[in-house]
Amino acid sequence: MAFAGVLALRTHVQRAMTEVGARDRAQLVVVADKNGLVSAGPDSP
Repeated sequence: MAFAGVLALRTHVQRAMTEVGARDRAQLVVVADKNGLVSAGPDSP
């Protein structure tokens, strides 16, 4: 069951990378941050 979850997550990440043209997960995070999809936690500077 957990293995199927990992495969689903990898598929979602890969599709998101393809959609925004990101070459890796780090670039995907940068795109998400620039578009307001993620924010720093309360302990971040």
